[in-house]
Amino acid sequence: MAAAEAEALDFEPEDDDLMDEDFGDASPRASAPIPKLKSAITGGSGPRKTKGRGFREEGDADRDARLSSRDFDSLNADGGPGPLRSIEGWIILVTGLHEESQEDDLQNSFGEFGEIKNLHLNLDRRTGFVKGYALIEYENFEEAQAAIAQMNGTELLTQIINVDWAFSNGPSIRRRNLKKRRETRGHRSRSPTRRY
Repeated sequence: MAAAEAEALDFEPEDDDLMDEDFGDASPRASAPIPKLKSAITGGSGPRKTKGRGFREEGDADRDARLSSRDFDSLNADGGPGPLRSIEGWIILVTGLHEESQEDDLQNSFGEFGEIKNLHLNLDRRTGFVKGYALIEYENFEEAQAAIAQMNGTELLTQIINVDWAFSNGPSIRRRNLKKRRETRGHRSRSPTRRY
């Protein structure tokens, strides 16, 4: 009877036995390498796949050759400070508008300098009033320049408006002179740095 009990306790390890790894037996499971999990952060060990534009692996010469063969629209500028033409015309920026001004007021005031191709008068969503600026587009440079020269500093609906080019190439002369004036003031004390 003791021999029968000994045989009952003696068993063969099976594949589903969890004790195989602990004893280091030379089973097929222990000799096979454990597959590594891919990390979502590091992207795993394989090549990284990218989607969309801008991920080409090419040198500067290849990119220059590819781009030089295309014909791009461009606006040629002299490089000095001054107005720039938009794609469709010459745009001027009118600031300091009264909150109750309307497109008709601007059309009447600026229409005498030439045909207005486009007029944008943005409204505040919350109040419904004008935000205080407008963009006016003229076909010709001379018309836009005349509007700037004659309307800058004038009064429209009890407020003095400022008129200037919406797009310019470099800082205007006024801004450069302002910077020089600030430098001649001398040393000013600075506020302490903020601590967050």
